[in-house]
Amino acid sequence: MAKHPINILEEFWGHTEFRPMQEDIINAVLDGHDTFALLPTGGGKSVCFQIPALIKEGICIVISPLVALMRDQVNVLKSKNIKAIALTSGIPYQEIDTLLDNCIYGNYKFLYLSPERLQQELVRDRIKQMNVNLIAVDEAHCISQWGNDFRPAYKNINDLRELIPSVNVIALTASATPEVVNDTIKELDFIDGKIFKQSFARPNIAYMTFDEEDKYFRIEKILKKNPQSSIIYVRNRKLTVDISNYLEEKGFTSTFFHGGISSDLKDQHLKQWLSNKKQVMVATNAFGMGIDKPDVKTVIHFNLPESIESYFQEGGRAGRNGKKAYAVILKNKSDEQLLKGQFLQVLPTVDFIKTVYRKLCNYFQISYGEGEFSVHDFNFNQFCKAYKFNTLVTYNALQVLDRTSVISLSKQFNKESSVQFITSNEAVFNYLRTHKDFNIVVKSILRTYGGIFDQEISVKLDLIAGKADVKSDTVASILKQLEKDGIISLKLYQTDAQITLLQPREDDKTINRIAKVIEQQNELKTKQINDILTFVNTDDVCKSLQLLSYFGESNADDCGICSVCIKQKRGETKIDTHKVIKNIVTLLEHKPLSSRQISKDINIEEKIVISTLKQMMENDIIAITNTNTYKLKHT
Repeated sequence: MAKHPINILEEFWGHTEFRPMQEDIINAVLDGHDTFALLPTGGGKSVCFQIPALIKEGICIVISPLVALMRDQVNVLKSKNIKAIALTSGIPYQEIDTLLDNCIYGNYKFLYLSPERLQQELVRDRIKQMNVNLIAVDEAHCISQWGNDFRPAYKNINDLRELIPSVNVIALTASATPEVVNDTIKELDFIDGKIFKQSFARPNIAYMTFDEEDKYFRIEKILKKNPQSSIIYVRNRKLTVDISNYLEEKGFTSTFFHGGISSDLKDQHLKQWLSNKKQVMVATNAFGMGIDKPDVKTVIHFNLPESIESYFQEGGRAGRNGKKAYAVILKNKSDEQLLKGQFLQVLPTVDFIKTVYRKLCNYFQISYGEGEFSVHDFNFNQFCKAYKFNTLVTYNALQVLDRTSVISLSKQFNKESSVQFITSNEAVFNYLRTHKDFNIVVKSILRTYGGIFDQEISVKLDLIAGKADVKSDTVASILKQLEKDGIISLKLYQTDAQITLLQPREDDKTINRIAKVIEQQNELKTKQINDILTFVNTDDVCKSLQLLSYFGESNADDCGICSVCIKQKRGETKIDTHKVIKNIVTLLEHKPLSSRQISKDINIEEKIVISTLKQMMENDIIAITNTNTYKLKHT
């Protein structure tokens, strides 16, 4: 007799009750319905397909676009003694053959695949031989051209449905507008479908937007007021380190996370934060997927998010324990242009993508009509340099080619070369006295990468070569000798990516097939940027209501806790200007002070203080000193 879902939940997850909607979704799947589950971040989506798969005989096929998430889920399942396999990129053909055999004969319960794998004849043939009990489509919004992160390869899932037509499907996502939900259900060819949508309302999260010229100071104020676990999202790797170091200097416990640090360092920093040894994690937006830390009090976006979906997902990592939490965006005058510059001005046109594709084939010396499934080591910077391409636009063009299955771009960008000096500063300079030809390269490394004596640091060979005015190969050979002589520890990757051509070379014809998709996705990205800018700049409608409206929910009340609602509440209380002036005069009788210090001492918002100070200056009560502080004007 099959076990009840609650027994499986208790046996493998140690919980005695389900989160909202989970049990209803599980029962719909067990009853054989095609099922759509829209559960916002933290809603527990994976359990909704894992429990039915464990109850039913056979194996569940899970389609996911995220290699890291696939690996994480497989590792979690294995830790519970549940047999699971992920077919990620880079696995040799023979090994894939063996792994697929295991899925047929080895009592495995889960096979994780990227949608691109469904194009492989070997994979399709073996799936026909498997006893498949469920198809789970994770990040299901990727099948919709209107969804965040649209991937045309997701349309291959329909082929899977034709291969095993009697098997029902569950589609799961954390963020989808009504248009995306309808499109996803249509694309997945639902029959007798059941749709479960959890409200996007998070009544315990205060969505806050602050105009702030001095973002560092505002972060300090927020973290002092809320000394619990926090995440600060930033746009680039350098900022993760800079802000983390700044916070440590100010007495906070902080660490950082980005794609350029080693796996060991990632694990170390993550453990420090998860165990609350470090209050703050400063990270790029790659951080947080699959991490369920319930006690995060504050999520701060130091830079504007690239879409409302991103903000909702990243901000939704706060307050999963149900207690009041904050999702904060800090913005200033330059942020709007920075956002447009980073995402809109570097969108590749169809013509540019045609050029990049043609040059790529030339670079690999591929003849017309040839090249399908050929694999090539690829140095991105050298490629851009050879053809005088803008690196950002070119990278985006390669991403488009990857997402549309023209090429497969391995994420070896994570496999950057890394160096750590394992001797003292003095020993290094003694070594250079007898290796004078290494002098300029070693000094270029030391001047470019701070902290390289303390930890393993990702380095760019091209950057070092440019500063030292030598070739990249020369830098590589010097690094190898330094490692041999015990001066450094070294992980050396002389190519920063690997590209597999998935189609034969047909130049413009290849790109013409995806031209409409490229243009539509560029329009969608423009809309997403405009939508997030409208959201951050709208200060007269409750922030929570704005988010709910975006995701198709209406008839909700003001949240009462967001930055707009709080401002409106404060507006009801009239500021006693005479009292504020009196308090400022009392303070300035002792010594000159800045507006920030005055604001802090009398506990009134700084912009109210500044407005009052202007009034006091006009009335000749105070003056500004040479150090930009305020003093009383004595007559």
